[in-house]
Amino acid sequence: MGSGETAPTMTKPHRTIFERLESPVDAVMLDTPFGFQENADDLVEKSLEYFEKSVGHMVDAAGLRRSDGDPLVVETALAKIRTADWLFAGPGSPTYALRQWVDSPVPAAFAEKLQTGGAVVFSSAAALTIGLRTVPVYEVYKVGMDPFWLEGLDLLSAFGLPVTVIPHYDNNEGGNHDTRMCYLGETRLQMIEGDLPEDSFILGIDEHTGVVLDLDADTAEIFGKGVLTLRMKGESVTIPAGVTVSIDVLRAAGRDGLTTPTAAPAVTTTEVVADTASAPAGATLLDDVRSAEAAFDAALERRDADGAVTAVLSIDDAIERWSSDTTQTDHGDQARAARRTMVVRLGAAAKGGVKDPREIVGPVVGAVLELRKVVRDEKRYDLSDVIRDELARAEVEVRDTPEGVEWVLGDRWNG
Repeated sequence: MGSGETAPTMTKPHRTIFERLESPVDAVMLDTPFGFQENADDLVEKSLEYFEKSVGHMVDAAGLRRSDGDPLVVETALAKIRTADWLFAGPGSPTYALRQWVDSPVPAAFAEKLQTGGAVVFSSAAALTIGLRTVPVYEVYKVGMDPFWLEGLDLLSAFGLPVTVIPHYDNNEGGNHDTRMCYLGETRLQMIEGDLPEDSFILGIDEHTGVVLDLDADTAEIFGKGVLTLRMKGESVTIPAGVTVSIDVLRAAGRDGLTTPTAAPAVTTTEVVADTASAPAGATLLDDVRSAEAAFDAALERRDADGAVTAVLSIDDAIERWSSDTTQTDHGDQARAARRTMVVRLGAAAKGGVKDPREIVGPVVGAVLELRKVVRDEKRYDLSDVIRDELARAEVEVRDTPEGVEWVLGDRWNG
């Protein structure tokens, strides 16, 4: 279990899980967590492409966006879930996913998968749903509701693990405010920790981290960069990545309280419950933004307009990639602010030593307008409007005329 979706750092764990299953592997991805998104089809396509090209396995989409949709579509999706050897669910909204799953046959299908063999791979929003209780991240962190728990799917109590799973456990992107525990923070977690069932405990999974629960070997293998935290009544112990312990160590936390875990033999069997911690490119949208900003700085340093434009456009790609994950909270706003800053900096660089700023800005604006033409040809007028509006904020006015597209620089560019 862990924190994210599908990234280069998680490619090896994904492959390892596939290798532990008897070939051929019937693999299905649940698209429910982001099923409410307007770009759900694009997210499915990109996820399946990742598994095929990076992990090396063909994966089918369940097609279960809503449990109250077309009965034939729902039954077809359920048939895929029931017959799959490997199931994956990742980013999106834990609240939405629960609303679609709870009163449907889906939880029973998950439970049966764990009992009869196969892999259930949950990350990010989906990971939040797997335990006794679920953190409603968006409602608490963004909407401002008092902290509370939602009933989870409770898939692990049957194996002696009465846990509440919290991915993104070590998140530190709040800067001057506490965003650990998947954006709850310590203060809010303390407010509701006492509402958890007696003798249950929290399973906290750091970012870039995951845990494989092998039910045949009865072991828990922690992998990645962080730690697995066992927390009960405000007290915590941790297990670092690279360590494999008996699942009894985790069970004992609920029965006897927390104890310092000891290592167990490495995992060798094939029945796996896993939830990986990662993301489409970086571990979070802000990781992608920071990479883009670094590339942008380097491009400006060498006066590479094309490189600078590529960096700006990479933020658009990252925003779209992450648009389904409500656990990213205000990252979208921060990403758009970074993009605007980069466009303004391009303007400042253009004014730095060229009489006509169009000489430097021209290639940049031309590349952006070419992108706008592509998305308009694809009838993505929403993206076309975003591009036009961002240019307007940088005082680049775009005019659609019968003769073609024209652009004019505002007063700020002319000093």
